[in-house]
Amino acid sequence: MKVRILGSSVGDTSPRQYVSSYLVNETIAVDAGCLGLHGTPREQEGIRHVFLTHSHFDHTATLPIFVENAWTPTGESPRIYGSSETLDAVQRHIFNDVMWPDFVALSRKMHPFLHLCPLDTELPVAVDGLRITPIRVNHVVPTVGYVITDDRNAVIIAGDTGPTERLWEVAHQTAGLRAVFLEACFPNSMKRIAEISLHLTPEMFAREVGKMPPGIKVIVTHIKVRYHDDVVRELHALGPPQMEIGDCEKEYDLSKVVTDRSLTAVSEEPRVA
Repeated sequence: MKVRILGSSVGDTSPRQYVSSYLVNETIAVDAGCLGLHGTPREQEGIRHVFLTHSHFDHTATLPIFVENAWTPTGESPRIYGSSETLDAVQRHIFNDVMWPDFVALSRKMHPFLHLCPLDTELPVAVDGLRITPIRVNHVVPTVGYVITDDRNAVIIAGDTGPTERLWEVAHQTAGLRAVFLEACFPNSMKRIAEISLHLTPEMFAREVGKMPPGIKVIVTHIKVRYHDDVVRELHALGPPQMEIGDCEKEYDLSKVVTDRSLTAVSEEPRVA
C-alpha cells in the first residue's frame, strides 16, 4: 500500500498543503481539496474512488473539477464515499446548480458523472484490494477518519480532529498498523483557536500520540501554512517518538515503514463494529 500527500501550491518548488487530498495506490483518494488540480484528466480518470472525511471546503474544494475531469461518455464514473451528512452537504452546497451544475441530477438523465455512496460508521467497504473503514472523530461538523488495510499493512488517515478517543481504540485493535497521518494545525500560542475549531496544536498532538499503539510512525499533516515553521519547531521540541513531518508529493510505501511495534503480536482481526 502506498500513500501520497498531494501538494496544493502552484509554482512552488516545495509544494505546500493548503488544502487536503491523499492518493492511495493511485486509484483511491481521501478528500478532494486539490484532487481536481492533480495531474492530467487521464490521470484523474484512473482515480475511481474518493473518500471524503467531511464537508469543509479545504477537503472538497476541487471535487466538482475532479468529477468533470474524470468523467467520460463511456458510463464509467467515480464513486464518492462519505457519511450521509457529508454527502448531503456536497449535494446541497456544491452540486446545486448555483455553485456548480447539479451533477447528481444530471447523472439520472445520462451516463452518470458520479455515484454517491453513503458510508455507515465502522462498517468497512472493500475497494481495489483494500478495506476502508470510517471512524467518527471529533470535529465541528460530522467527520470521519479512515482505517485502511490490505492483507498485511494498515494505515490511518485521521482527517481533521480535535482530541478524540474512538479512533485510537480502533487503532489498538488493528493488525499490521504501520502509520498514522495526523494533523497539527496551529502553534501552541493559538491553543484557544484550536480548541474552538477542534484542531490540534503540537502539545495536543503529543497527547493524541500517547493514546496510540506504541512505536507507530506518525506523519504530521494539515499544518496551517502561515504557521508551518512555528508548528514544526514546537513539534521537534516535544519530540514524539516515530514522528515525521509530512512531505507533499512524497510516496509513503507502507511495506517499508519501520515501526517499533511487533506486527506479529497482534493476531486478531480489526474490530470495526
